[in-house]
Amino acid sequence: MIIPIRILGDPVLKTPAKPVEDFDDGLRRLAQDMLETMYDAPGIGLAAPQVGELRRVIVLDIDREEVKTGPLFMANPEIIEASDEDLTYEEGCLSVPEHYSDVVRPARVTVRYLDRDGATREMACEGLLATCVQHEIDHLDGILFIDHISSLKRNMILRKLLKARKEQERDEAEGKPVKPKAKPKASAAV
Repeated sequence: MIIPIRILGDPVLKTPAKPVEDFDDGLRRLAQDMLETMYDAPGIGLAAPQVGELRRVIVLDIDREEVKTGPLFMANPEIIEASDEDLTYEEGCLSVPEHYSDVVRPARVTVRYLDRDGATREMACEGLLATCVQHEIDHLDGILFIDHISSLKRNMILRKLLKARKEQERDEAEGKPVKPKAKPKASAAV
């Protein structure tokens, strides 16, 4: 089932998520719905708060030439090691549609998490996968990628989003057809 993605301005995006304790069919259904929602958007990562669930759950699927992960589910993920070397990547976000900016993060991280059955796992991540994991874990802490950029760039994005929202509300009030959303860049929508 496709779940509506919360957009910047929704208070749930700034609220820290709670740890997952029950690994039941409901959690597995949420994970499946999140994957379907992410693929539909399209994106390469999605955190539960982005679909209104304040649980520490993320899903990822990075399918690039250099990295092929297949669908990944992580509950209660935490970075347990990070490299001193940094990587700059142009990030976007399904909750901040059509906006991208360079973000600097550690180039390599090791993440500890619980899988769908509640078993503890660790994964070494580098490059795009490391960026995506860190981006999604930030969502679990109420942090968006725009919180990592300069206030000037952040304010420009916020003004553009506010203007687009006002235009959409005006069009809806006037009965005009809603413009279809542009699809995000495939390489940057995390």
